[in-house]
Amino acid sequence: MSKTTTETEQPPAPDDAAAERLSTAPVESEGPVGIGAFGWARWMWRQLTSMRVALVLLFLLSLAAIPGSLIPQNGQNQFKVQTWKAQHTTVAPIYEKLQLFDVYSSVWFSAIYILLFVSLAGCIVPRTWQFVGVLRSQPPAAPRNLTRMPVHAAWRTTADAGTVNAAAHRLLRRRGFRAHLSGGAVAAEKGYLREVGNLLFHLSLFALLGGFAWSSLAAGTGGKLMVEGEGYSNTITQLDDFTGTRFYGSQDLDPFYLKLNGFTSEFQTKGDQIGAARQFTANVEYYGGSDQSKLKQSTIEVNHPLEIGGSKVYLIGHGYAPVITLKNGKGDVVYQGAVPFLPQDGNLTSTGVVKASDYGVGPDGNKTQMGFSGFFLPTAPLSFEGTGPVSLFPGAAAPELVLNAFAGDLGTDSGLPQNVYQLNTRKLTQLTQDGQPAKARLKPGQGWTLPDGYGSVTFEGYKQWASFNVTHRPGNEIALAGGVLAILGLIGSLFIQRRRIWVRAVALPGGGTQVELAGLARSESAKIAEELAELAVDLQDDAPASDGDDAPASDGDDEDDEDGAGRPAAAPEPDAVPDDPEAEASAPAVPADQNSKE
Repeated sequence: MSKTTTETEQPPAPDDAAAERLSTAPVESEGPVGIGAFGWARWMWRQLTSMRVALVLLFLLSLAAIPGSLIPQNGQNQFKVQTWKAQHTTVAPIYEKLQLFDVYSSVWFSAIYILLFVSLAGCIVPRTWQFVGVLRSQPPAAPRNLTRMPVHAAWRTTADAGTVNAAAHRLLRRRGFRAHLSGGAVAAEKGYLREVGNLLFHLSLFALLGGFAWSSLAAGTGGKLMVEGEGYSNTITQLDDFTGTRFYGSQDLDPFYLKLNGFTSEFQTKGDQIGAARQFTANVEYYGGSDQSKLKQSTIEVNHPLEIGGSKVYLIGHGYAPVITLKNGKGDVVYQGAVPFLPQDGNLTSTGVVKASDYGVGPDGNKTQMGFSGFFLPTAPLSFEGTGPVSLFPGAAAPELVLNAFAGDLGTDSGLPQNVYQLNTRKLTQLTQDGQPAKARLKPGQGWTLPDGYGSVTFEGYKQWASFNVTHRPGNEIALAGGVLAILGLIGSLFIQRRRIWVRAVALPGGGTQVELAGLARSESAKIAEELAELAVDLQDDAPASDGDDAPASDGDDEDDEDGAGRPAAAPEPDAVPDDPEAEASAPAVPADQNSKE
């Protein structure tokens, strides 16, 4: 075999501009775009649709989502928002003005969102049209001097030039290249899926943003807290809270009935993670619409919602509800029921209030109301000294109820809304016993005789409660599909190599044929050198290297090139044809499908 060279040094730029351009990204002009308002508008549009600005906007969007993950949101859990505001009274008004409790519907988040949406649209449309134009065109013609390309090989053979070109065309087509034979050379191109992956990534981001946008415009969220044994119908009057959007209001709620039959909670009882949650399961029954005969049993767990119609019911919270019975001084039951207490820490130390607005007449003969505030401790310590009323374990191993008693006006008759988890003591007087504020620690089944003849309180036991989030989000499926496709597109754009190969076989004046191969990749990779070497080996069957003449490949300096005998080698021109007309006539025909695409 004659001398064959394969080089990977960076060469001077190829002669043809088409050979240099392997990207379908729109060209950014650095020249002036005009003057006046139109010129500025055009410049701003180009900046907005550039990849640089799109990446900046995407980064800003990710930063803007951080407050939405760290700060409770009204659209997800208003109970947590109210609790957070009560605990951070100084910064809560500032956060309110900055819309940090409604991040995803805020003005500043929407502005970033819309700008990114427009930027992607302005980038995708011209890029797609340019890529379609590249697919419809032929691979760029071979440069004049193939030996100046980054990777090249050359040898001499006795085979006919037309036969060599036809064989190269056939081999490249077999390897999946889009090949074209004309002008005594074969131009082939491969790796279009790289740009397809790039476009798929951008389109998927567009779909992802579109899915989120549709979800924001046509989504609704409601909250409901239920104690074991309670149920509700999914209407605005029975929901604890509801947040709608422009295209989804209270009249669009999916009709269904849901009842909490029981709640199962399990916690680790030993080891380093003692107290860690191991199971939260809500056992429910439900039916869609108004047909009670279609009652079904199901369970709801964390991250495993129940789907009813177009809504999903998520389990978002859990706690205890002590069952309390209150009797007045005459022995009449004036209040009885389970009262949800809200957890304050990981061990479910819970606080709550009991409001008896129908207490009736007090010991002084005047109409009065009674209120109780206190703590429910699932596992109470033996003594509160040094720690106060705190729970030692989230499971109900030693439950206790701690109560303080108040009498007076609860303010429930004023018509103003009140928080059911807070007690307004402005018009209430705390009862006293032995000169100290009246309070009691009660275990299940124990009672407390109130001072001054106000009756008695009995701690009957406890139930568990669960809070649910009822969500209608029609754009989630679109966003999920966009996210998956974006990952696939990114994989394609990163791992698929866009590359071109040219083969030219030219008859030499002194006899024989000069065969030259060259390759060019969009990015530095050893793959193009490997493919060119494999092609050169496969082409030996149709164009074996001459044994008598060792001819080095041209190094780009035509004046120094010599043939195997020491004579200057002729520099073949791209359009050179064999001297022998019969050889030219006997050249194999070009395959019919010259425009095959990868």
